[in-house]
Amino acid sequence: MKILVLNCGSSSLKYQVIDMDTRNPIAKGLIERIGLQGSVFAHCAGSLKKEVFKTEIENHTKAIELVLQQLVNPECGTLKDLNEIYAIGHRVVHGGEKFAKSVIINDSVMKALDECIELAPLHNPPNIAGIKACQKIMPGIPQVAVFDTAFHQTMRPYSYIYGLPYEYYEKYGIRKYGFHGTSHKYVSQRASVLLKKPLGELKLISCHLGNGASIAAIRGGKSIETSMGFTPLDGLLMGTRSGALDPAIVTYIMRKENLNAEQMNDFLNTKCGALGVSGISSDFRDIEVSASHGNIRAQLALDIFEHDVKQYIGAYAAVMGGADALIFTAGVGENSTSMRAAICKNLSYLGIHLDMEKNMVRGEEVDVSKTNSRCRVLVIPTNEELMIALDTLELTR
Repeated sequence: MKILVLNCGSSSLKYQVIDMDTRNPIAKGLIERIGLQGSVFAHCAGSLKKEVFKTEIENHTKAIELVLQQLVNPECGTLKDLNEIYAIGHRVVHGGEKFAKSVIINDSVMKALDECIELAPLHNPPNIAGIKACQKIMPGIPQVAVFDTAFHQTMRPYSYIYGLPYEYYEKYGIRKYGFHGTSHKYVSQRASVLLKKPLGELKLISCHLGNGASIAAIRGGKSIETSMGFTPLDGLLMGTRSGALDPAIVTYIMRKENLNAEQMNDFLNTKCGALGVSGISSDFRDIEVSASHGNIRAQLALDIFEHDVKQYIGAYAAVMGGADALIFTAGVGENSTSMRAAICKNLSYLGIHLDMEKNMVRGEEVDVSKTNSRCRVLVIPTNEELMIALDTLELTR
């Protein structure tokens, strides 16, 4: 049984075909610069990789058509016929309060997705475009929407209501939503397997650390707190995002730099964070190299990131009354041995004791804590595509 997983960005399309019998991808790829000149299509099937450069891929419908053609291509495809695709799972960034779990897509769901556009104007429109393209090209094949925000819908009101007039929540839906929910859900389930304990009995702190980063407190398999807020801009310093700020800074910079609301939003999302502090890059690998050569601002960016993560770990341990495991996932969390070591330093009061030798791994699912560590330290590569496929299979089967 094969599930097609799609992740549509504003000008990109990532995809995987997952064989649910083995839970492994049999094909995957990426199309970039959709709607722009010089579109790039990279497709992998097993060990074969083929890059196709197109002069024009005008929209997501055309992009998905090209993906489907490639999947059944006799030379580099993995399917004999598109009828082998049992169902399609779509990553949808924002479900607002309308969706607390993944859902089979129908007309009422599409209407609700349209209503959520104002909460994620950059992300939801391409997600919806991908769904509509599949409805047009492959009518009758079940489709499922899997939301980044759904996992965090178990938070209590005191965790997600801001200190604003309550009417703004009622009128505009202004509240903390949280993101990376699919990733946090996946790694928490894997943690249960590694620890050989029921998920319902565990207190977990999940650190999704990459160019975009968030932390979640997960008690009994449910998110009770998370660092991202109304948008993915809140919380930790990230690759290009500022993270949490004194709100007065926003209006102060707008006055000083003569920026309007759209310019300020772009500034906070694309020119701040580790890039803004280091002046080097938004990629933490580049920043680590520069810091190792003595660049003070690069080291400062790393120190801020480590400090931010540590603060949230302490806060979430307090909220849950301790933690059974600390999970590192995503690009930085899975691969940066130095960042994991820096974050875990001086956390022995929480029962966290990192084994420096075990920690010298990248991209592997492993317990890197000492035998006497009361709170286990786990490295778990995230697999959002598999989580989407599992939800899709469960709902459609």
